[in-house]
Amino acid sequence: MSKCALARGGQISRSAGSVCQLMAVDDKYALLKMPSGEVRRVPAECMATIGQVGNPITKALCPAKAGRTRWLGRRGHVRGVVKNPVDHPMGGGEGRSSGGRHPCTPWGKITKGLKTRNPRKKSTNLIVRRRRDKTQLA
Repeated sequence: MSKCALARGGQISRSAGSVCQLMAVDDKYALLKMPSGEVRRVPAECMATIGQVGNPITKALCPAKAGRTRWLGRRGHVRGVVKNPVDHPMGGGEGRSSGGRHPCTPWGKITKGLKTRNPRKKSTNLIVRRRRDKTQLA
């Protein structure tokens, strides 16, 4: 492993309250169970901090007003069906129309169920069990 890769700091399971579970250690790789449920291999020589990331109550907080989420840098969200046809593929229609097509981005790309991961990506080989896989680990 390159010197640069070892000096990058924490990269997995960093959000508030998240935790990774060490399932097994082999001579080259360690199996980690991610917060999403995915099981993946990481090099056994990697370092880790034991414990859970602090501030787990962050998920439960209610912002109470739009301005508080604006302070965090998050902007408003307008649905595609309420836009005009020039602005979104699902826009237009008389009254409250439901869009009339599968949910998509403003550029026409399907948003629900479309697989976006490149199967030739190197890190795909390190995934033991996918996040949405129903089968149990042997």
